[in-house]
Amino acid sequence: MWRAAIILGFLVTACAEFPEVDAALAAGDPDAGYPDLLPFEQLAPDQDTALSETDDEALLARAAGLRNRADGLRGPVIDRDTRDRMDDGVTQP
Repeated sequence: MWRAAIILGFLVTACAEFPEVDAALAAGDPDAGYPDLLPFEQLAPDQDTALSETDDEALLARAAGLRNRADGLRGPVIDRDTRDRMDDGVTQP
């Protein structure tokens, strides 16, 4: 059943129209080549990319928070009592 839902989802999205994309393609030159790849420094030359002390502290605090969150997710998904009840409810053939 879930396979049919996935296939139906793909079929529905394949038939979707995107007017913004169609308008952008229609406005451009159909024979235009690909744009040149530019280094990042040329794309945003006026922006300051250096980190300040406050940025450094914020990143370290965020990293510590993410590590704590990951540590909390490392435990077993099903506690021991529930696992025992599940094992008792299933008879082996």
